[in-house]
Amino acid sequence: MFYKFFKRAFCIIASLLGIIVTSPLWLIAVVGIKVSDPGPVFYMAKRIGKDNREFRMFKFRSMRVDRDAGEHSFKADTNRVFPFGAFLRASKIDELPQLLNCLVGDMAIIGPRPASKDQVSVVRAGRYSVVSTVIPGLSGPSALYDYIYGDTIEDEIEYEELVLPTRLELDRFYVSHISCGFDIKMIWWTVLCILYSFSHGESKATNKILEELKSFVAEEATVKG
Repeated sequence: MFYKFFKRAFCIIASLLGIIVTSPLWLIAVVGIKVSDPGPVFYMAKRIGKDNREFRMFKFRSMRVDRDAGEHSFKADTNRVFPFGAFLRASKIDELPQLLNCLVGDMAIIGPRPASKDQVSVVRAGRYSVVSTVIPGLSGPSALYDYIYGDTIEDEIEYEELVLPTRLELDRFYVSHISCGFDIKMIWWTVLCILYSFSHGESKATNKILEELKSFVAEEATVKG
């Protein structure tokens, strides 16, 4: 009970502070999108959250509008990304509007990544259904793994073979190890990854985080074994 209360209170405070502090970036994103490509500023993605409840996840739009496009693929259609959108994606500024989702309670700062409605039959099926018992997060072990390693894999088939299985296991790992301490650790790792992406790119720190994320999955496998 304390954990849930603390986490919700933290998410409200952190979301409000995050929106205020990053407001100049929001302005840059809004102007850049309007100048770069016709269409809405925000992209509202259909996502599945806690208890398999559907909600709209906010992002700054980084791709050209395609009314017939779906989200079955685990890799984005990079051919539709416009130049300023590529900057938004690389800098993760496109993710900032999810602070609004954290503020209203659809998401938390830390948790499993929310499932795309088109992918829920894969990422929330069978042994992964337990992930739907917690609120999805803006960041977390699977999001960090995707950020450090998954984003380097461009081919969709290769991504599904090399990245997706570990990503799904990391979501399960989070559910079984959920705690204030673990959340704080994930926040710190997220800050480190973002800072190093701007200043140094790949670093010993991010490589160490990647190896530890892999060890989480190995630890789970050993316990089951």
